[in-house]
Amino acid sequence: MMTKAKSILLSGGVLGAFAIGGVSLVAVTHGSVGERIADNQYQAMKRKLDTILPVEQINNDPLQDSLRVSARDLLGADSTQVYRARHDESPVAVVLEPEVPDGYAGPIKLLVSVLHDGTLGGVRVVSHHETPGLGDKIEEAKSDWVLEFTGKSLTNPPLEKWGVKRDGGEFDQFTGATITPRSIVKAVRDTLLYVRQQGEALYQPVETETAKVEGGRG
Repeated sequence: MMTKAKSILLSGGVLGAFAIGGVSLVAVTHGSVGERIADNQYQAMKRKLDTILPVEQINNDPLQDSLRVSARDLLGADSTQVYRARHDESPVAVVLEPEVPDGYAGPIKLLVSVLHDGTLGGVRVVSHHETPGLGDKIEEAKSDWVLEFTGKSLTNPPLEKWGVKRDGGEFDQFTGATITPRSIVKAVRDTLLYVRQQGEALYQPVETETAKVEGGRG
């Protein structure tokens, strides 16, 4: 009986060990996969930022120097991420993630880089649901339309020219698709207005910020 009991206990212990080992392996694997996904997302975003920032002037990591702001009127969402680029303590640029709520086929998410002097470092479309062959020309891979924004500011062109040509503005629209470019031009202009409105507050340490850094028209 003792031998049989020992055998049962031994078998139970072995099975328990396997169970614990299996759970541990799953946990480690899950953690490793999660870390890889996070790292891939980080690297993908870093590559996007590098295309619209003067990377040779920056020695911080904007992805590690960010805050969230609230300005639905100008940025299109209740909460918007802002990445700050610096050289030592000197501000170089901010990159915002405004949302275009009135795209033709739904919301459009952007990355907008605004240099410290108020000019655009670049604009990129992060996500959209626009019609293939028409509205999707906002993608850099489909056309160079979005590259038109680089170097523009609230004085170049003048504020009243921040529109598509059909509306008397300076920016091209697409054949058969005016709503999408019109909405993006407005969103980029409003982002510039927000950055001008907030000024140096966007570069202040987060802990002393209203971050909040609330803003709107006016």
